[in-house]
Amino acid sequence: MLVLTRKSNQSIMIGDDIEVSVLSIMGEKVRIGIQAPRDIPVFRKEVYLEIQEERQKVGARAEVDAALERMGRGE
Repeated sequence: MLVLTRKSNQSIMIGDDIEVSVLSIMGEKVRIGIQAPRDIPVFRKEVYLEIQEERQKVGARAEVDAALERMGRGE
């Protein structure tokens, strides 16, 4: 993990297209802004993990449905 120190109104670049800016610091809270191309999804980690969990459930359901369908056809 790369650890950087930034002050308010300073930024870091990720590659050529993603800029992460420190907008403000209020006590223990830091407001950040992220500029990225529209085709790059940006999520809070807890939301990202929920999406991944749901995708796994959908994938598992699809596998079960496919297996049941094969069994129904006598394969």
